Amino acid sequence: MNYRHHYHAGNFADVFKHVLLLQLIRAMQRKDKGFLYLDTHAGRGGYDLSMPSVLPDGRSREPEYPAGIGRFRGATGLPPALNDYLALVRRFNDRHGATGEELKFYPGSPWIAKLLLRPQDRLALCELRPDDAEALDFEFAREARVKVEVIDGYTGLKAMLPPPEKRALVLIDPPFETKKEFADIARGLRDALKRLPGAVCAVWYPITERARTDEFHHALLELATPALFAELNIAGPESLLKMKGCGLLILNPPWQIDREIRAVLPVLRERLRVEAGASAVCDWLVPDK
Repeated sequence: MNYRHHYHAGNFADVFKHVLLLQLIRAMQRKDKGFLYLDTHAGRGGYDLSMPSVLPDGRSREPEYPAGIGRFRGATGLPPALNDYLALVRRFNDRHGATGEELKFYPGSPWIAKLLLRPQDRLALCELRPDDAEALDFEFAREARVKVEVIDGYTGLKAMLPPPEKRALVLIDPPFETKKEFADIARGLRDALKRLPGAVCAVWYPITERARTDEFHHALLELATPALFAELNIAGPESLLKMKGCGLLILNPPWQIDREIRAVLPVLRERLRVEAGASAVCDWLVPDK
């Protein structure tokens, strides 16, 4: 499959990913010491939801955000982490000139991280596609403590770790354009942990068929590193949807992040489900001793 960010901005997978990413960044910031946020496949940084999405063959796509973040507009009684996330999206819209409660823009993971950045933290954003890298560089040209690199994300892991801070949160969120993406991720994680064994590494992945996901999880057992995974399925296993859900795997997860993730998953499942059989889970792949 091809999961380029701008085709799916604000959809269910973005909501899931960015709520959990926000929780991870907040957890990293419980310590005063700064850290490097390294995004290996950063995309364009932010997205204009009013712009039509056109595929390379010229066909247009229906926007996906109404069935994603659109389902949270005006919502009340949400867990704190979801309110935190919605406030960040509102800040991003205000920053880009949206008026009132208008939802016109959506922040990608680079802007989620930048809006939370402390003076002692840094961002390194990798993007290989020239058009996306140019847009990303324009987005952050005037932002302090942010570096954009036109580089393959897996090469970026080798080039930027370990950082001077000796602390890092790495997000690996590739477009899954090739069948060997899971193998590339596993190799990239091995490289990252060799350079910084304590790095917190988060990997987003689509759930299209259970066998591939299980094989990916199994391949990571050899790393012998504490590993937690969370998954959200918006439909049951018999659904005809090509992508039934998505997951986030976290190596070296911060203390008690599993509890924080479990607190938001039921709400995400109920708000974002599209068919019967929707489910959400958070469990340990390799328990933290």
